[in-house]
Amino acid sequence: MEVTPLRQLTDLSGKTAIITGGAMGIGYGIAYRLAEAGASVVVADMNKTAAGEAVAKLVAKGWNAIAVSVDVSDAAQVEKMVEAATTAYGSVDILVNNAGIYPEKLVLDATKEDFEKVIHTNLMGAFFASKATAQQMITHGRGGRIINITSIDALHPSSPGLAFYDASKHGLWGFTKNLALELAPHRIWVNAIAPGGVNTPGTGASSMTEEMQEALKPFIAKIPMRRMGEPDEIGKVALFLASDLSSYMTGSQVVVDGGVLLA
Repeated sequence: MEVTPLRQLTDLSGKTAIITGGAMGIGYGIAYRLAEAGASVVVADMNKTAAGEAVAKLVAKGWNAIAVSVDVSDAAQVEKMVEAATTAYGSVDILVNNAGIYPEKLVLDATKEDFEKVIHTNLMGAFFASKATAQQMITHGRGGRIINITSIDALHPSSPGLAFYDASKHGLWGFTKNLALELAPHRIWVNAIAPGGVNTPGTGASSMTEEMQEALKPFIAKIPMRRMGEPDEIGKVALFLASDLSSYMTGSQVVVDGGVLLA
């Protein structure tokens, strides 16, 4: 068997990638790496202004990108997102289900609406996007990649108050495995990334009070690498799963946590 050159393995030229929640943080880290690899990127986000700003930065690099405003918990909006991608670029080859929320609330203090909001965004949103995208991939007949951003909380709870988030991420991991079975005959590989603590606009030192930074220290102390991750460190793994570097992987979850689950 002839070995494929490395540059060819990571070349996403001619492919289109949708990244939900792609305007900032982990989502932007992923969008950046996929665009750099040659993919035409659709930055899909509820925050239309932030999505536009993210696209402007990508386009300034000479890469192809458009912004789409979407609430992934709304099936109709998700279908329009996929239509926008196919209208702009002709197909969808890669989907990254990154959009998610993580409100902290104890179960005993929560309502049915609190639970539904998290599940509708984190789990049903991935279902809506995966279904709409997979249909396009099957129609075009050239396979594809679906990457679900779960969490280390899909494997082990981090703290009280995140029961609904944990339920959604455990569900997304189960969804990943079963969808991988369903879509394999169509050459659509479905995998997941489980990030640990990552510096994002919501968790970065610059956006945290001294009290919040102090509260974070015990968590960082548990990480063998003794630091939080960066969005680009998730972006690089997403590129791996979106490219032919992962040609023999489906139904897998890659943990990117600095080793914290070892503790």
